[in-house]
Amino acid sequence: MGSVTRLLAQRIALGLLLLFLVSILIFVGTIILPGDVAQSILGQSATPEALANLRAELGLNEPAFSRYFSWLGGAITGDFGTALTSGLDITTEIGRRLGNTLFLAFWAAIIAVPLAIFLGLLAVRYRERWPDKLISGVTLASISIPEFLIGYVVMFYIGVKLRWFPSTAVSYRPDADLLTRLDSIALPVIVLTLVVLAHMMRMTRAAILNVMQSAYIETAELKGLTMFTIIRKHAFPNAVSPIVNVVMLNLAYLVVGVVVIEVVFVYPGMGQYLVDHVSKRDVPVVQACGLIFAAVYIGLNMVADIVSILSNPRLRHPK
Repeated sequence: MGSVTRLLAQRIALGLLLLFLVSILIFVGTIILPGDVAQSILGQSATPEALANLRAELGLNEPAFSRYFSWLGGAITGDFGTALTSGLDITTEIGRRLGNTLFLAFWAAIIAVPLAIFLGLLAVRYRERWPDKLISGVTLASISIPEFLIGYVVMFYIGVKLRWFPSTAVSYRPDADLLTRLDSIALPVIVLTLVVLAHMMRMTRAAILNVMQSAYIETAELKGLTMFTIIRKHAFPNAVSPIVNVVMLNLAYLVVGVVVIEVVFVYPGMGQYLVDHVSKRDVPVVQACGLIFAAVYIGLNMVADIVSILSNPRLRHPK
């Protein structure tokens, strides 16, 4: 087995092991929550006999060890059971909601990733001059402001005052035409873009500036090459590996960290689905959503590691 294949196999194995450990944390974290699931479903007026019957029906009387492996086996086969409060199939609901979340994250990424790389290159090109200072100042302010506050400000001024787009995404329908769906998610996409753009742009700038300190960059400058040519042909290609890591981490955030934005704009995605059932103490739904979010986050980080290994010879040959 070659060194690259061995490294890739190690990364995949570590990712699967981490996902297994996270699944244990998710399961333990939900079963140790205070309160009685059966009581929360039936209400305070439920009789002891009804509570006992429901606990037996839900398998709450079984040992936690056997319940965990039963749940994990179902999750591996794509069967998360049914929601306690609605009786609907969780896998079907997650499939629909996850599609909505991925649609929102996709359009935010389409805008944020190229714009962040362009602004990072522009900031390096005009380093220590007014474009660099302006871009850095705006992105630093965007990082410092909580995303829910950005969401409410954008909602108020663009959605309510200017009426350019709907102030909430409650009217979003997956079966509508593309322009109608884009109009519904315009404000959530703007907020998500502002949130992830700042971090990606600053890390892109830092990665390229780090490469600019190299000896071969000084050689290129002594040859009389323009700054734009040096950045395009020499600095940026060698800064791809850390930039890819930053992009993947922010794409993971777009999918996993979209919970707050979905709640603010009442968007029918995974985040809204999770929050709705947390308030109802619907444990199977919370466990399923937590595992899906963990799998997406770990998967995208694994992809970032693999791309870094393939694009950086120093990682392929660590000795």
